[in-house]
This record gives sequence, C-alpha cells and structure tokens, in this order.
Amino acid sequence: MADVLGDDRPLTFEDLVHWFEEGEKPAEQWRVGAEHEKFVFRLGSHQPVPYDGEKGIKALLDGLTRFGWKGVYEGEHIIALERGKANVSLEPGGQFELSGAPLETMHDICEETGTHLQEVKVVADELGLGFLGLGHTPIWKRDEVPVMPKGRYKIMREYMPKVGGLGLDMMFRTCTVQANLDFGSEADMIAKFRVSLALQPIVTALFANSPFVEGKPSGWLSSRARIWTDTDADRTGMLGFVFEDGFTYETYARYAMNVPMYFAKRDGKYIDLAGKSFVKFMAGELPEMPGQRPSIKDWADHTTTLFPEVRLKQYLEMRGADAGPWSRLCALPALWTGIFYDQAALAAAWDLCKDWSVDDHERLRADVARIGLKAQVNGRSVQDVAKDMVAIARAGLKNRNRLNGGMIDETGYLTELEEIADSGVTPAERLLELYNGPWAGDASKVFEAFAY
Repeated sequence: MADVLGDDRPLTFEDLVHWFEEGEKPAEQWRVGAEHEKFVFRLGSHQPVPYDGEKGIKALLDGLTRFGWKGVYEGEHIIALERGKANVSLEPGGQFELSGAPLETMHDICEETGTHLQEVKVVADELGLGFLGLGHTPIWKRDEVPVMPKGRYKIMREYMPKVGGLGLDMMFRTCTVQANLDFGSEADMIAKFRVSLALQPIVTALFANSPFVEGKPSGWLSSRARIWTDTDADRTGMLGFVFEDGFTYETYARYAMNVPMYFAKRDGKYIDLAGKSFVKFMAGELPEMPGQRPSIKDWADHTTTLFPEVRLKQYLEMRGADAGPWSRLCALPALWTGIFYDQAALAAAWDLCKDWSVDDHERLRADVARIGLKAQVNGRSVQDVAKDMVAIARAGLKNRNRLNGGMIDETGYLTELEEIADSGVTPAERLLELYNGPWAGDASKVFEAFAY
C-alpha cells in the first residue's frame, strides 16, 4: 500500500477501504479510548486564557512535562503532549483535551482520567487557572476567545463561515466527551455503527449540559448540539446511508472521499486545500499540489476532518455528548462499552431503535438539543428510551465482569446516568434551576460551583 509520497503505485479506492478493514480486531483485543475537553479559565476573573504569557496555555503545557509528558511541536510552538499512547492536545480556542490510551476496563479509564486531572490541577494552581466541563462556554463571546497557533485550525477558521453559520462557535466555544471502541469484522462494525448512531441523540439528552450562551439561557439544553446542526452539512449529521441495506466499509469510504478537504500536511506544514476534492487529489489534479497524490496518511488525516455524530476510522468514535463534571467523564465510555462489548446488550440496544426512520433520527437529533429527555421518538419518550439504554449497558457491563482490586465491577460508572434517566431532568435543567434560584441570574457562578 502507498504509505508515503514517491511510492510507485498511486492510492486506489481499494486502499481506502482496506484502511478501515485494518481496524478489525478479535474480541480479546478490544479496548476503549476515552477523550474529554474542558475550558481553561483564569481564577477570579473567569476570563479565557491566551496561548502566550507566563500564565498562558503554553505555560500549562510546559508545566505538565514534569510528569513525563513529551512536547509535540508545530514550528516553535508546543501544541500537544504525548505519554505512551495517550496525548493532551489543544482545541482551537485553547480547550484542553485528554485523548486517553486504548485501555481494557473502565477502572483503567477512570484511573487515567483522575491522574490527568490531578496533574493539570497541580500546574494550573501555580498559574492561577481553573478548568470547567460544560458543552458550551457559559459567558464568553466568540471574539473574546483566544486563537491557538495550529495551522490546521487557521485553515478551518477561514473555511467554516463559508459552509455554515455556527462553525466558528463549534471551534471556539464548545467542549465534548467522547468514547472510542473497536469492532471485529465488517458485520460487527455495521451493527455497532447503526446502534450508536441511532441512539446518539439519547446520549446527547443524558449529557445535555450547556444551557447558557453569553451569560443567558439560550433556549437549548445542549447549545453544543444545536451548534452542530449549522456547522457544515457536508461533514456532519446522522448519515442516513448507514441504515440502508448494503452499507459497508465501501459506502463510508465513498462518502468520506467526497467530503471536501481541509488540508494536506507536508514537511510538518499544512497546505490549505479547503473545499478541494480528495478524488481529484487521488488523480494528481490539485493545482495547489500539481502532480502530487495522497498517501494513506493523507487519507487517515482526511477522515479526522469528518464530524458526524458517530465517526468511523479504524475504530468507532461516539462524539455527541456535552462535556461535564469529573463524575460523568467515565460514564460515557462505560455506557458504550456495556452496549458494544456484550452481544446480548448490542442486540437489545438495536431492538430499542431498529424501527426508527431516517426522519425520526433527524428530528430526534434536533429535539433533544432543545428539550432533552422530554423529546419523543416513535411514540416513546426519550426518558423511557434512556432508562432502557442505561439498563442494557448495565447488564452488558455486569456480563463483562471486569473487576477492580476491590472486586467491584464496572456498573458503578453508570450510576449518575441512571439518576439522570430516572429523574427525567438533564444536567442542563439543574443548571437552569440554579440560575433562576440561588445564582440570581448570574451564569458566571458556574465557574465556582462546577470547576474541576
């Protein structure tokens, strides 16, 4: 397969498809990766934090190297950290992200997450910084948010306003939590993709945690999810084709290759190819790169520029949840692990949603952003579906029987989601209760009440 420029054989469509196939793993090798983002703010003033300065984002990254993290640089700028198979990276507005290593159990994931939050707190305390887990920044205006020095984001920043009304808000004012899980075969990938994509709006409702924009209630329980409905229709959404007969790796590869590009990376630098055709790139017909053709690394990079609610790479990424407090960061991977890694649970989860239409999927995605667990789908409340979904995940985790040193299984990581589903009240509605009550209309109180 063509891996680098200069190989004799041009990349073919079969190569693109094969790249997805290479992600297949036997069940005993299945792992879980957890990711979460959080806003960095100045203690006291609650202001966003610029990259430069002795108490800026760069200083935060540099400070973490004392814990064995190695800096990743773009030119002279440190823009990420690596330690083993985990990394810390920056979103466009300085949102701080942990992309965890592929791990075996929820116990491992929670230990990794806890260690990370302890490490960043040590450094942040020295710099007078704090962290907040919400789906959308509660008070900052877009032009108040600093820009991180990453070439990829410069390209996206210039392209986003051409294809949607809220893409820049997505880049600079949102945070998410994500779970990445494996598949064993094409059939297994299809089953998991369909279940997770159909049920993703249920997860959006359970995790809805961003009711404020610029200090006021926005009218949405997940302002983050609302933003994704007007970001870039070419690369977002519910991917109705996943539910059609005959869906395969090839179907997704064809979709991906027809999504307009953002960039190609050469010699550590980004070449702006925003809006250009990957198909023409494969044919060597891009005027910006005359005669050059993509490598498989270019294809891997391109797949990271697609933002559907569930994304296929060499694993599946569940993407549609608001960031939240420490206690909920381990709940998302636990939820999907319980469903994905137990065959009875996966089948039961499909039974919940197999009769939903493409129109149901699209309507549900929009409704949960606004009214959360009160939305309806196919004659049922989202709250009832959520209760069933969490119960199915609990049964799957129980069957997995992965115990920690105290002989406790993984089901405890679902407790907070069970409480949300049983109550029918989303985290966002709890925030609105505080805003309308003890906070007396001051959304900035969230920085004190819910900071890490």
